[in-house]
Amino acid sequence: MGRYLDARRSDRMPGLPMTARPVDRATWPRAAQFDFFRTFERPHFAVTSRIDLSALMAAQPRPSPFRAMIHAIGAGVHAVPELRMRLRDGEAVIHDRLRLSPTIAMENGDFRYAYLDWQDDFSAFDADASEVIAAIRAGGPLNANDGAVDDLAFLSCLPWLDFTAIDNALPHARDSIPRTSWGKIVPKTGGGHDVAVAIQVHHALADGRHVGTFFEEVSARLARFG
Repeated sequence: MGRYLDARRSDRMPGLPMTARPVDRATWPRAAQFDFFRTFERPHFAVTSRIDLSALMAAQPRPSPFRAMIHAIGAGVHAVPELRMRLRDGEAVIHDRLRLSPTIAMENGDFRYAYLDWQDDFSAFDADASEVIAAIRAGGPLNANDGAVDDLAFLSCLPWLDFTAIDNALPHARDSIPRTSWGKIVPKTGGGHDVAVAIQVHHALADGRHVGTFFEEVSARLARFG
């Protein structure tokens, strides 16, 4: 990650709980691709892959699959510097750490947005996430991000569908926050379980190689429950 950063500069947005540093174009291998794709009218692409959940579903005691998926996806986006990059005023910046913003289902069928601080340790993350989610389900506003902050990764769960592909609503072509979704957990032929996981990214910042690394890290984290 450090090789992409210009240590002479910092970018702190006053009043916002996030910091980002400019990407040093002189040492960034994707500078040409960035200039090419950032002009596209539709610069995003999405990939869906199946992730094995056998270890998680067999774990005793078994943690919440919902929170375990959030944590594994958080590990995936933090493992790939390009997924922590964002577009700002036509340039690229990079965050060291992101907050995870999953949609939280309400009892009436509605949903709200949560904002969870990333922690590498699952037990610590799980305890804090459980408290935040419980408080949201007890009542509160939608709490949608109005675009003022970008140190986020958006997550959503569609437990009703074993989907094969998914697309997301985007406010404009400059939106560079990754969006991840996962679907219904289903039994595998021969035993075990898996789930469809999708990620949508801005092509000016990330390529298929980066998405592949994301899926590898998510899979590795979920295998730790075995």
